[in-house]
Amino acid sequence: MQHDLRARLARPGILLAPGVYDAFSALIAEQAGFEALYLSGASIAYTRLGRSDVGLTTYTEVADVLARIAERVRIPVIVDADTGFGNALNVMRTVRGFEAAGAAMIQLEDQTFPKRCGHLDGKGVVPAAEMVGKLRAALDARARPSTLVLARTDAVAVEGLEAALDRAEQYLEAGADALFIEALRTPEQMQAACRRFAGRVPLLANMVEGGKTPIQSAAQLQEHGFGIAIFPGGTARAVAHTLRGYYASLREHGTTAPWRDAMLDFDALNDLIGTPALMALGKKY
Repeated sequence: MQHDLRARLARPGILLAPGVYDAFSALIAEQAGFEALYLSGASIAYTRLGRSDVGLTTYTEVADVLARIAERVRIPVIVDADTGFGNALNVMRTVRGFEAAGAAMIQLEDQTFPKRCGHLDGKGVVPAAEMVGKLRAALDARARPSTLVLARTDAVAVEGLEAALDRAEQYLEAGADALFIEALRTPEQMQAACRRFAGRVPLLANMVEGGKTPIQSAAQLQEHGFGIAIFPGGTARAVAHTLRGYYASLREHGTTAPWRDAMLDFDALNDLIGTPALMALGKKY
């Protein structure tokens, strides 16, 4: 595991991080050449529970997935810690545990519990002062300054854009290393966020296919002033679409033959996951 995410964010150019949900998806993303990964809480709910992102996943479930990913890849992992799984004391435990598991950046949000996907309706937010306290607890809990804290506000949908920007300002003053203003609804709102924060702190843009925020490319987001672009659920959505087609074909034809050209064969999959190297290593002992 290697990461110096702070140094990468200080360099020019937006950081594009795809969503992952297990060691397998993380390994494939690393092999595709990405510089960082985003461990999506929603995608953990989708793939581990087969459920929606409505606060059902637990600290231990996320920590387990994170540890398996960090052991397998050598690029930084940004992890979605939801609300920190409780109050400021829970946040401290979450930060210590996720840092030990290999997180390079830990995201905390200001939603009430139970939280939900930032692009679902019906969200609530805690008082800004409470979130500031949780962020201070997170910063005090981390063992290394290289472990970054990403502060997310969901207040756009609850209190409006200006209130959300004011919250983000307070979170920055509390010491957050990066900001995430969730579910900006128009290009104008995205530009307003960047006018206030770009150049002062890395600002994250969340691209959710079919969500509240207009989808833009990483290059377009960089032009606005965003420093990080995530596509957190796109991986799970692409996999779901592919599996629907695969299972329908197998059910219809009783064979995988129609899909052979769209699949890795046995040897190709073993090459992808490093089986030959693992077998060679075993022979040493």
